[in-house]
Amino acid sequence: MRWSRTFIPTLRDDPADAVAASHRLLIRGGFIRQLMAGSYSMLPLGMRVATKVSDIIREEMNAIGGQEFLAPVVHPAELWKKTGRWDDVEGIMVKLEDRRGADLVLALTHEEVFAHLASELNSYRELPQLWYHLQTKFRDEARPKSGLLRVREFIMKDSYSLDIGPDGLDVQFEAHRGAYDRIFARLGLDSIQVEASSGNMGGSDSVEFVVRSDTGEDRVALCGNCGYAANLERAVSEPDQVRDEPWEGPPLPFPTPGVRTIAALTAMGRFAAARRQIKTLAYYVGDEFTLLVLRGDHDLEVQKVVDSVAGVVRPATEGEIVKRLGAHPGSLGAVGVEYPVIADPALRGRSNMVTGANEDDVHLRGVDVARDLPVARWLDMRSVREGEACLSCPSGSLSLSRVIEVGHIFKLGRRYSEALGATVLDESGRPAPIVMGSYGIGVGRSMAAVVEVSHDGRGIIWPLAVAPFTVVITLLRPDNPVVAEAGETLYRDLDSAGIEVLLDDRNERPGVKFADAELVGIPYRLTIGPRGIEAGEAELAARDGSLTESLPLDQVVERLAALVS
Repeated sequence: MRWSRTFIPTLRDDPADAVAASHRLLIRGGFIRQLMAGSYSMLPLGMRVATKVSDIIREEMNAIGGQEFLAPVVHPAELWKKTGRWDDVEGIMVKLEDRRGADLVLALTHEEVFAHLASELNSYRELPQLWYHLQTKFRDEARPKSGLLRVREFIMKDSYSLDIGPDGLDVQFEAHRGAYDRIFARLGLDSIQVEASSGNMGGSDSVEFVVRSDTGEDRVALCGNCGYAANLERAVSEPDQVRDEPWEGPPLPFPTPGVRTIAALTAMGRFAAARRQIKTLAYYVGDEFTLLVLRGDHDLEVQKVVDSVAGVVRPATEGEIVKRLGAHPGSLGAVGVEYPVIADPALRGRSNMVTGANEDDVHLRGVDVARDLPVARWLDMRSVREGEACLSCPSGSLSLSRVIEVGHIFKLGRRYSEALGATVLDESGRPAPIVMGSYGIGVGRSMAAVVEVSHDGRGIIWPLAVAPFTVVITLLRPDNPVVAEAGETLYRDLDSAGIEVLLDDRNERPGVKFADAELVGIPYRLTIGPRGIEAGEAELAARDGSLTESLPLDQVVERLAALVS
């Protein structure tokens, strides 16, 4: 292709609202353009990269037995109501009606549709199956940002494994684990597998594939000693131990005028250090008003609660709290309450602690957890912290890293097949629900992740496997007939050799051409100018700085072919 005839609208300046490197550089390099918040058009360079990412995904999915489908984007609400997700994912699901008044959904994922398709299977002899597609998803994100990293509309590869039992699911889950490792390696991404929450997908187990990046919105806990890795929504650790001072007698109220936070109570000094306080949070678990209690210096990881209880979990409103407890948030406690209390294990055995008295401006000291709190359930629900002891090995400690999630695999089990009647006859001739797995990779997010980990101050550095072109020929004087002829000859010869080449034949200053070539990140640049032609040479440079050399014009094709083979 010729740059002069290709739509590559590069920009000199960063977009005002772009913070993430991938957001800045994909816009500046002319790969994408925003249509509205969280919605982007793929321009020609972006499409070339996205197509290569998709092709790599297809190759690896086909290699493990995948069969490609293409399911609709608009779904009947009936499927989602049958699985219970019509209400579970309220807020990000886009619902609409057709002209007949029928409820419809814009696909945010396709478990329901593929389970519905699986209902056409009849016998266990037709299993296992592995079905996948690359299709548009739409999620009404509250805060779309960071370019392709958090969007409302995107292309995702989602695949679905179908088996007669859990053993078959395990095999397909591990096959996907290996395929994803290979996909991300081919994309130039150093991915890490971490334990993760299954969220509203349901099922027994899930694994996220993440890439370290300061731009990432997820955080994971990692142990360098044993390799333990988990998203903070699942991570566990051993907190530091606290030795309590003795206290005789029942809890004693004391005035705390205006105190509404752990920090404010700590500032009072004396006996109110954060680790000696009980943090009390009011939530509804399903329809039941419930108190969640943690150590004062620990933070709630609400997904741990969601994953461990039945029903929707939501914070109680201030009005609901006052009605139930008679006090405002900041003065709450669980001493002697009639409501269910869920406690974090870090509170086990603690005594002489401080908590709210369920009376504004009053707290209690001398609280003994075992004696004074009616704990109905112990549940690890706190966020782990940097440096805490690893529970998986005797001497490891956890470090926390920001990451980008690039893939997620789930063991769904029978949730969707049971709801949608996807059964087959088993070996004994009885109907058995199909056991399903679900596996996703975002194409645009993968592109953005590559840019996040592979760029410099001048622009993107694409890995060869997904670069829009392999080499750009930069003509320094395209108006010079000899330069133009040499460029055309190399352009044809490289193209004939199967090397993807972009000919920069624009009438622009050399500095502009060099800056654009570096910005868009094409792996190799051939520079041809009058001086080089006189010497019978071209300059070959690698975008990553690993190579700069002059070589005879008649050796360029052979040299590049060797570099990219």
